[in-house]
Amino acid sequence: MSDTHDVLLVTGLSGAGKSTVLKTLEDMGWEVVDNLPLTLLERLLDAPLPVGADGRRQPLALGIGSRTRDFDPDRIVERIRLLAGKEDLRLGTLFLDCAGDELERRYAETRRRHPLAADRPARDGIARERELLAPLRDFANRLLDTTSMSAHELALQVRAAFSPASGAERPVLSVTSFGFARGLPRGADLVFDMRFLRNPHWVPALKPGTGLDADVAAYVAADPAYEGAVSRIEDLLALLLPRYAAEGKSYVSVAIGCTGGRHRSVHVADRIGRFLYAAGFSPTVRHRDLMAAPQDSLEGSPAVRQDLGSASGL
Repeated sequence: MSDTHDVLLVTGLSGAGKSTVLKTLEDMGWEVVDNLPLTLLERLLDAPLPVGADGRRQPLALGIGSRTRDFDPDRIVERIRLLAGKEDLRLGTLFLDCAGDELERRYAETRRRHPLAADRPARDGIARERELLAPLRDFANRLLDTTSMSAHELALQVRAAFSPASGAERPVLSVTSFGFARGLPRGADLVFDMRFLRNPHWVPALKPGTGLDADVAAYVAADPAYEGAVSRIEDLLALLLPRYAAEGKSYVSVAIGCTGGRHRSVHVADRIGRFLYAAGFSPTVRHRDLMAAPQDSLEGSPAVRQDLGSASGL
């Protein structure tokens, strides 16, 4: 076994997911220490191994942030550079980033105060912390944007990236339906546009439903172009995903879009998720805009309107 000790410094914006990352690493068998002053790191590395370690060094994850005692990003970067020169130490830095609007939403949802804005709006603390952490963000060799991630999705990515056997495993796979009217999902690797299919939004009986409803799904699937297009997408994914795994890609995000993100993309994403599961993959299927209110102004003007009776034979 190698004598090299793996050490990961986990830092980033408050509310961006540091606790989730550290908890996931701990569940994976890492030794985890949060908010330890970096001046004590060498003392920790030199400490005797715990009972039962059998001479093996656990990988160490060290959480640092604006609440760490004597926090000074420039001094931390300088110290990391010095530690990185040690032959028996393999040291990396993971920076967790997140959009300001999403951080504000998270603080409002949890009713927590931002650590740098105890008596001011959270946005002030977020802006101050982003400026404070800029040297660490620029220095980090891993950057992860958690804006559109749930805690579960973040944990999956951490497991994929830091599992000892991650290079031999299949990528963590997500399939997301979305509406182009509300923007592309962040971090999408492959995007497929379903706006060529006829739109259930313009059928009064189907408009209130979603692509998870049987009558909406049947309407979408009855489009003459549907089967040929979707089956080719499935074949393409079956070809590409093993190649991504062979190249060591940790995760792959497939995005399926339509105009509003409630009907066509939802049905197709659900079908593709079931296809990939049957093919031996373990996709996470997420419908980003499923609960959005239907709006005619988002859908545009229909080229051809068909009623439910002519489409389904009811």
